[in-house]
Amino acid sequence: MLLLIGLVILIVGYTLMSGGGSEDPTVFSEDIFSFRRITLAPIVILAGYVFVGYAIMYRDKSAVQNDQAQPVATKDKKK
Repeated sequence: MLLLIGLVILIVGYTLMSGGGSEDPTVFSEDIFSFRRITLAPIVILAGYVFVGYAIMYRDKSAVQNDQAQPVATKDKKK
């Protein structure tokens, strides 16, 4: 679930970065230098990648408690 949230954040960031082109390729458009594309979108994308990294490393606390409650069975090797 956390990975999906991170992916949605990334999609929003890349969507914020898109656009700004000119209809006529010979005319320069100043829209590519807007606050949304230069500042906001990279911050959102960076936050998305950090969140995805957190989601990969996250471990459920109830799973940790269940692992500690049950002893791990070991096999003795006989020679």
